Amino acid sequence: MSRRLVWALAVFGGLSLAAVATGVLVAHAQGVSASVWARNLGSWAAGALAALLLGRFAGPRVALAFCAAAPIGLLGALANTGRLGVHRWLDLGPLHINAAEVLLPPAIAACAASARGRLWPWFAAAAMALLVVQPDASQATAFGGALAVLLGASRLPRALRIAGVVGVGMAIGASWLRRDPLAPVPEVEEIMRLAWTVSPLAAIAAWTALLGAAASFWLFPAARPHAGAWALGVYAILSALTPLMGAFPVPLVGMAMSPIVGLWLGAGMMAAQARRGAQCV
Repeated sequence: MSRRLVWALAVFGGLSLAAVATGVLVAHAQGVSASVWARNLGSWAAGALAALLLGRFAGPRVALAFCAAAPIGLLGALANTGRLGVHRWLDLGPLHINAAEVLLPPAIAACAASARGRLWPWFAAAAMALLVVQPDASQATAFGGALAVLLGASRLPRALRIAGVVGVGMAIGASWLRRDPLAPVPEVEEIMRLAWTVSPLAAIAAWTALLGAAASFWLFPAARPHAGAWALGVYAILSALTPLMGAFPVPLVGMAMSPIVGLWLGAGMMAAQARRGAQCV
């Protein structure tokens, strides 16, 4: 691995661990069961291991698999039993997984390397449509922001790029018009409010670590000039900010395993892309 890549992984790892640890301390102070917050620490360790393995071994076939897995996983969540008409989760044994939060980050990183590909926009369009149907305005907004970056950096004809960005904007708008009936879970969607209740310093630390971890993706080298790094950073930052506008999980800090694993998978695919300079589909 290049020094820049090692540095980027170290910065993301350190800041993401700080965000996770701050959330765990807040949850513990608020009386949340250890069986809940311990999962976040375990997810961070498992995600870090998965990222290292992806960075070392992932090639074009793994990239293609992640590009395709995003819409397939979202379709599976749509077919799964939802809650109050909302379908965002896959049940794998005892695990309750948010499909978008796990699969979108590595899909963004995997498909960012495509210079001449024609398949990734179709995968992306299918995923975007499914996010609107679920509905999930937070992930639709974050993924849409990443897609706008990828479309702008692509070699698609200019008219198609403009049409794509317009379509993404319309999909984001439609996702916010869909009613989300789910009530917030305090330690998941309202963890920042709980952090402020514990201590203003805890809230400041949580926000600093979260936004720092999200922005650290911009440090990653890319096979093409910063397309993947910028797209993944935009996705992560929008995922962190949309909970300010609705009852959405706060990544890394909130008691939710899926965004922790998903962002690590994204980091792993960025590492693989930088190592191989491989193109996606």
